[in-house]
Amino acid sequence: MAADLMEIDDSLYSRQRYVLGDSAMHQMARSSVFLSGMGALGVEIAKNIVLAGVKAVTLHDAKLCETWDLGSNFFIRKEDVLSQRKRVEAVCPRVAELNPYVQVDMSATPVDENTDLSFLRKYQCVILTESSLSLQKRVNKFCHSQQPPIRFICGDAYGICVRVFCDFGDEFEVSDPTGEESKEIFIQTITQDNPGVVTCMDNQPHGLETGQSIIFREVIGMVELNGTVRQVTVLSPYSFAIGDTSHLQPHAHGGFFVLVKTSKTYRFETLEEQLCDPQVLIPDFSKPEAPLQIHAAMLALDTFQEQHCRLPNIACLEDAEALLKLTEEVNETLKNKASVNPELVRWLSRTARGTLPALAAAVGGIASQEVLKAITGKFAPLQQWFYLDTIEVVRPLQSLSVEEFFPKGDRYDGLRACIGEPLCLELHKLRVFMVGCGAIGCEMLKNFALLGVGLAKSSGEVCITDPDLIEKSNLNRQFLFRPHHIQKPKSTTAAEATLDINPDLQVDAHLHKVCPATESIYNDSFYSSLHVVVTALDNVEARRYVDSRCVSNQTPLLDSGTMGTKGHTEIIVPNLTESYNSHRDPPEEEIPFCTLKSFPSVIEHTIQWARDKFESAFAHKPSIYNSFWQTHSSAEAVLQKMQAGESLEGSFQVIKLLSRRPIQWEQCVAVARLKFEKYFKRKALQLLHSFPLDTRLKDGSLFWQSPKRPPAPIEFDLKDSLHFTFIVSSARLFAGIYNIPYSEKDLSEEEVTRVLSDVDIPEYRPSEKCIETDETARKPDHVKMPLSSEEEREVIAQLEQTIVADRVAPERLEMIPLQFEKDDDSNGHIDFVTSASSLRARMYSIEPADRLKTKRIAGKIIPAIATATAAVAGLVALELIKVVGGYGFESFRNCFFNLAIPVAVLTEPAPVQQALIKNNIYFTIWDCWTIFGHEDFTLSDFMNAVREKYMIEPIMVVHGVKMLYVPVMPGHSKRLKLTMQKLIKPAADRRYVDLTVSFAPEADGDDDLPGPPVRYYFSPDGKTP
Repeated sequence: MAADLMEIDDSLYSRQRYVLGDSAMHQMARSSVFLSGMGALGVEIAKNIVLAGVKAVTLHDAKLCETWDLGSNFFIRKEDVLSQRKRVEAVCPRVAELNPYVQVDMSATPVDENTDLSFLRKYQCVILTESSLSLQKRVNKFCHSQQPPIRFICGDAYGICVRVFCDFGDEFEVSDPTGEESKEIFIQTITQDNPGVVTCMDNQPHGLETGQSIIFREVIGMVELNGTVRQVTVLSPYSFAIGDTSHLQPHAHGGFFVLVKTSKTYRFETLEEQLCDPQVLIPDFSKPEAPLQIHAAMLALDTFQEQHCRLPNIACLEDAEALLKLTEEVNETLKNKASVNPELVRWLSRTARGTLPALAAAVGGIASQEVLKAITGKFAPLQQWFYLDTIEVVRPLQSLSVEEFFPKGDRYDGLRACIGEPLCLELHKLRVFMVGCGAIGCEMLKNFALLGVGLAKSSGEVCITDPDLIEKSNLNRQFLFRPHHIQKPKSTTAAEATLDINPDLQVDAHLHKVCPATESIYNDSFYSSLHVVVTALDNVEARRYVDSRCVSNQTPLLDSGTMGTKGHTEIIVPNLTESYNSHRDPPEEEIPFCTLKSFPSVIEHTIQWARDKFESAFAHKPSIYNSFWQTHSSAEAVLQKMQAGESLEGSFQVIKLLSRRPIQWEQCVAVARLKFEKYFKRKALQLLHSFPLDTRLKDGSLFWQSPKRPPAPIEFDLKDSLHFTFIVSSARLFAGIYNIPYSEKDLSEEEVTRVLSDVDIPEYRPSEKCIETDETARKPDHVKMPLSSEEEREVIAQLEQTIVADRVAPERLEMIPLQFEKDDDSNGHIDFVTSASSLRARMYSIEPADRLKTKRIAGKIIPAIATATAAVAGLVALELIKVVGGYGFESFRNCFFNLAIPVAVLTEPAPVQQALIKNNIYFTIWDCWTIFGHEDFTLSDFMNAVREKYMIEPIMVVHGVKMLYVPVMPGHSKRLKLTMQKLIKPAADRRYVDLTVSFAPEADGDDDLPGPPVRYYFSPDGKTP
């Protein structure tokens, strides 16, 4: 099959498809890449682009494996060093294991000034690492001159400094510079003017930039706009001008617009041209001149190597001064330059022979994304240099003697050259807890292994936990896992793979969630034994919980996350920074119940509706059914209770399910057909009966106007593939919950047609029921709603008939709830949601979504790609070194990046805020006041103790959600004489509780004053009472 027609393996690539799109994926599957240099940076790029799924990669390197490599190349093993294997021979088979769809070749033939470069013509992209500047210039010139040009990238990592350079030719066309999905934005008004001004509905921000183009749809009145493209001039976040509309008909109502994606052409200069006048990205705005300073210093380092045929010696002052002199000379020749930074140059010289594997990982992720851009034309490319230094890591080490940086002949020599022996030893002793072993977790474990974090011989430990099993879709990013690991636990598998990289680590793998239910395992004594916690989680709730435990136990926390090409890192250090819970993102807007039920306007509404239908019919109702029959012993017993007038929660739904329960496949098909009639025909007819098309509101405006769309009933047609898919997938799911067997033949069109020919569709009669139109109304809980007398009589009659018909055997009192599984294409779950959503979209004239988009929205899939994961994990590992070193606040950096644009922003964390209680009494989130009690310690004793110790009057005490003492509450004054033990009723092994205490305001009528948590210990020594 031709490469461009190759089917994408969604079970492997699904998360990445949502980032890149199918066009880019096909483009990658046709592209070959040449990658030279198997050092720290080269192996990171190799890993990321092979995981991504290019067609072929040739790995090139002429060096032999050395002990040094064990600390920077995670695919080189001790036996490779002992047997003197070539680096590329050791790495190639291990890289090839990452992705069966990628052909990985190797070459150990040296490439130098005399090599005939014509062999590069077969590649679409060439990447050089660990190459001399002269070779980089020669290869770049060759690549740039080809037709079409071969995309060229080079990168170098020397100690604390890294650089990446891109040249994609004179004209490089990018199909989608941002990768952001275009959203439908509804229109409130369009003025008939020059220029015409568009205002968005409900003050929804349009997110446009001046100069962008939009296309209009479904505009009523000013119909000439429909289907036309207009360029916008932004006036406010909610309005923009679109040129002359004065000659058009007036806008009546409705309509929406969508951003039109336009391709953009980028022009690149060669490396030679860019050396004197570099175009650089600025990642850290606290030192905007740094990229140009590193540019000059690294060019001087290239000159140093040419002159001396070596890098500067480790911590050698003489070489550092020589490099500083060269940097000043080089800087004079630059057009675009900054003042020379002597501190940076000296540290570059001192560490140039060394390697910070975490820095290589971070920049390897960035460089890898540029490779993917080069071969796909997806996302805006880097123009043209990226520089990064980590001087904050080494600056506090200035006072160490030079000997601390010298090699010892072990795997940590490269790291030691950068951070010195004392810090290496601290890393070895580290006790770290990592929550989550997914994509970020795998990358972090690799970084731990290279840094020597948590060595057994140093009493260090890496404790990891993750309850999940490995799935095929994980293999695209979670690089420690292989196909034979599928359905094995992530944590134990990741632990084994980590020990392959560095056998000296002590890794303790758990399968628990970290949540209130596991606090007996991850208790205070557990946290007190840790030096740092690292989160590798994919949800906010879990992050908030882990953060609260870290704050409570004064433990540093390193958090990170990705979404597609975006990534963030957050460093939380006791008494220095705010915590994760200090900032709260606004909650996701919920779709109003009435919108989902009756008035969808965009495809997200119909997908959520279909997902809710799945949950209700195939998970929720079966669960209620089982729960009901576990509570009530038999149908006869239930009948007896109901006839005696007893109200049984859930009886109406359960007995209806029992009386209509299908017993064979044909009945499942019939139920599916009746559901089609109900969802896609009767619903529309009922809505149009309740609200005819000419219905008007009290103000005289039309009821059916944008964003409300009137539905159109759908006539069933089995020859329509969407109708057929809905019937078959629904019938399969009903058969699943009722445990009814069916054959492959039963699913055929012929067989389904035969069954449907006998299905009687009752005549539709409109009802006069009230349809909810209030957007603030919540979904009613039908299970808990009391039955009317008529419903009670109906339910009793149904149950009597079912008992008489002998349809109440024990097996009929049980159903099988289904758990929505988005990644199994054989189970019919996504078939149901896609067909149901598409049919509802058709009914409401909404543009339908394909299966892939439906799966993403219904499954709440977070788009993900290995490049971003590698970058965040590398950045976190750099901060880990600073935490271990006990560095000051000014050393730490949070990061936000978007590799698509590309942008990376490093900032200082938010400093911890001091809150004033009163009279110069302050507290921060890290403060915790303590009171030690005893068995007979009363609430009054507690309040007196707080007053005496902290010189402030407590007036209210709360434990969790329980109010222990509120003066205005009836009876609370009597509680003052009760013991704390009696009030709180702690578990037998509980040493303390954290109480929320409010303090008396300075003036009557003012609000009570908040304070830090007050930790009350039940015994005088703080031990278990």
